[in-house]
Amino acid sequence: MKQEIELREAIRQAIDEEMEKDSRVFVMGEEVAEYNGAYKVTKGLLDKWGPKRVIDTPIAENGFAGLCIGAAMTGLRPIVEFMSFNFSFVAFDQIISNACKMHYMSGGRFSVPLVLRGPNGAAAQVSCQHSHCVEALYGNFPGLIVLAPSNPYDAKGLLKSAILNNNPVLFLENELDYGRKMAIPKEEYFVPIGKAAICHEGDALTLITHSRMVHLCEEAVAFFAKKNIAIELIDLRTIKPLDTQTLVASLRKTHRAVVVEEGHIFAGVGAEVGFLLQEHCFDHLDAPVQRVCQKETPLPYSRPLEKESIPTLERICAAIEETLR
Repeated sequence: MKQEIELREAIRQAIDEEMEKDSRVFVMGEEVAEYNGAYKVTKGLLDKWGPKRVIDTPIAENGFAGLCIGAAMTGLRPIVEFMSFNFSFVAFDQIISNACKMHYMSGGRFSVPLVLRGPNGAAAQVSCQHSHCVEALYGNFPGLIVLAPSNPYDAKGLLKSAILNNNPVLFLENELDYGRKMAIPKEEYFVPIGKAAICHEGDALTLITHSRMVHLCEEAVAFFAKKNIAIELIDLRTIKPLDTQTLVASLRKTHRAVVVEEGHIFAGVGAEVGFLLQEHCFDHLDAPVQRVCQKETPLPYSRPLEKESIPTLERICAAIEETLR
């Protein structure tokens, strides 16, 4: 049986199902309760589960993130919603100094089964203080799992896996994808952490991306399919731990790769992916690995300048054409 639902509803279902199974799971964040969430992801959860399990907070990310880290250490399983992952920087010390290091620093005596979720990357004209992509930044710290789904099916399955995981998980959504619909199973299912998805199979080039950029890359795949050029599209889904095996197997088949990400080019996810590919597949490469990223500037508020800064279909297709040549 299938149901066609929006990505925000898929996330809500994952939270609701795990709250049903485990009384230790609770939700905390700004406007998650009375207002039903800034993006209505937690709509109806307060009415169903009450104020002890769906908890509104002050505008104090450092405080409520720290509180949830402590709760996780004592056996609860918190889900923190950041209204924007840019606001997670206020809680940076708690996330880095405590959440991702506590298991190591305590010699394994404490686990931190914590999910930190919310919108990541650019929306529409929200300027640079609300548009940063955090996956490369947080991916730099051992102890954190970083997930970035692109569709409702993966969002629900990955979030359920994240809630059951005994480590701190960053679950990165995108505001512009919350209304994206997809038919997904009504029955319970899980998507494994650490496994990329091959969205389209091909033999001409491997196109690697994640989150909202998957949809632009699908347009690029369709464009080249009209020219009888079969491109293999890989959705990373998990940024850390990275599914190197799937990437390497694909490149050894296609011999060319383009990596697309919404984040900045310097020290980004694409830089890590590109290095891994040349490390494992140097003798199989027929062309240098190309990257298409956000340009090296804070994201402008102006709509035309914003469009020039973020990867576009035109830039992706140009990189593919150059690599194929």
